[in-house]
Amino acid sequence: MTDAVAAAAKNYLNEETTLGSWLVTTDHKRIAILFAIAITIFFMIGGIAIGLVRLELLNPRGAFLSDDAYNKLFTLHGVIMVWFFLIPSIPNTLGNFLVPLMIGAPDMAFPRLNLASWYLNVIGGCFALAALIAGGVDTGWTFYTPLSTSFSEGNVALAAVGVFIAGFSSIASGVNFIATVHMLRVKGMTWFRLPLFVWAIYATSVIFVLATPVLATTLLLMTAERVFHLPVFDPDHGGDPLLFQHLFWFYSHPAVYIMVLPGMGVVTEIVACFARRRVFGYAFMVYALVAIAGVGFFVWGHHMFVSGQSPLASLVFSFLSFVVAVPSAIKVFNWTATLYRGQISFEAPMLYALGFIGLFTIGGLTGLFLASIPVDIHVHDTYFVVAHFHYIMVGGAVSAFFGGLHFWWPKITGKLYSEAWARFAALLMFFGFNFTFFPQFIMGYNGMPRRYHVYPPEFQVYHVMSTIGASVLAAAYLLPPIYLCWSLFAGKKAGDNPWGAAGLEWQTTSPPPKHNFDHSPDVPNQPYDYHPGGQAPQADRRSPRRAGQTQETPGAAT
Repeated sequence: MTDAVAAAAKNYLNEETTLGSWLVTTDHKRIAILFAIAITIFFMIGGIAIGLVRLELLNPRGAFLSDDAYNKLFTLHGVIMVWFFLIPSIPNTLGNFLVPLMIGAPDMAFPRLNLASWYLNVIGGCFALAALIAGGVDTGWTFYTPLSTSFSEGNVALAAVGVFIAGFSSIASGVNFIATVHMLRVKGMTWFRLPLFVWAIYATSVIFVLATPVLATTLLLMTAERVFHLPVFDPDHGGDPLLFQHLFWFYSHPAVYIMVLPGMGVVTEIVACFARRRVFGYAFMVYALVAIAGVGFFVWGHHMFVSGQSPLASLVFSFLSFVVAVPSAIKVFNWTATLYRGQISFEAPMLYALGFIGLFTIGGLTGLFLASIPVDIHVHDTYFVVAHFHYIMVGGAVSAFFGGLHFWWPKITGKLYSEAWARFAALLMFFGFNFTFFPQFIMGYNGMPRRYHVYPPEFQVYHVMSTIGASVLAAAYLLPPIYLCWSLFAGKKAGDNPWGAAGLEWQTTSPPPKHNFDHSPDVPNQPYDYHPGGQAPQADRRSPRRAGQTQETPGAAT
């Protein structure tokens, strides 16, 4: 077995380990690793920025930052985290590595375009960092006009160019995923045999392709007005400042689902594996993913209830915002039904997945508060919105990312990590996150506005709690890189399928060879074939269920 893993690793590396070979690679697995390195760097930069913000908020009168420096720090955090970490995190890392494996393909449909998307992402990130560091930007990550076009003295145009370039990375990735799923599925892999993770990446790619050009156009118009004084959003010259908000949120609300839909796919794969059950209501899960992606294009106006849009428009957007919650609720129900009477094993990936379900549910329920016009008017631009956003984006998307990373780490590297440390990190992350952001619901409901670093003293206790929780959360984020990197050198060898999971990616070696499969993989008659007599392979090293215990409990078949 050791010789086989060594041979697979040598083949996977293609006997080329120089930096130059990585920078010109067209292997989707290597490109996924390059994306992982890039988003890790961006995540650290964004995390340091918000750490300074939380330290500043310990004191109601401000501790060490000026008004301008504070504005620039939370803008740095928002721009880096949204555009250069959350959006590419799961699609361009786990998605890039796994989608060809999951459909039995040798690579992505357009390997060179895949590499180009990484270069575009990194180049865009460098532009944004240059703007945010060399003078900074004080507009927030939304670049609202007229602040961004007429009043801000920061490097707004340079930051917008960085996001603009990164947008083309998203479009390239979306086109590539769509073409790969359509053209390269192995024989027998029909649409309704696809893993739900592939469906999630596919739905996300549609949003990439349809929504990102709108953002790119919006930022281009904003930059043109700022640099060349073209009358686009300035009402003194016939422009409309609300037009920017409409265009920006037409992209940016679907972008929420760019961040969370792939996480839903990851959680589905983990829950099915560690409950040893087929996914309950597979077809409904597919339709829910597609519905979220589709309806998400029609709810952007709920960000603008206090902007002066017509009452009729607000009513329509409020109704549609409640509608988009239905397919999300279907997914939570189906995950719960999949767990019901399953042979559940609480390995680290499962703990992260359960954390995702809990945090996403809280984020989704509080989203219904914000979809209600009277409540939204009350809590608009308060810490209630900050908490809701982070429960979805950070609590949900980041938990799913770490869950997927732990689940597929043996497949990616061929090594096993410390299960005890991984479980501890998962629990610490869940506790630290809630301790950080739940107090923000309370102070937001009581009127604490966001983006303020000088605030009434009665809110100090909540800010202190949030800062302590953020420290715990930072420790939870730092632990996985340590023990995962340690596993590369001292971890035990992983077998081809250490979890006993069902899926084509588990039918090849760990790590996979350069062209993924030595022979065409066997496609099961139905996805997630964990039922009695099914074809989910037994674990060969560390399985959540030992041999002979992988069958469901009586009556558990769906």
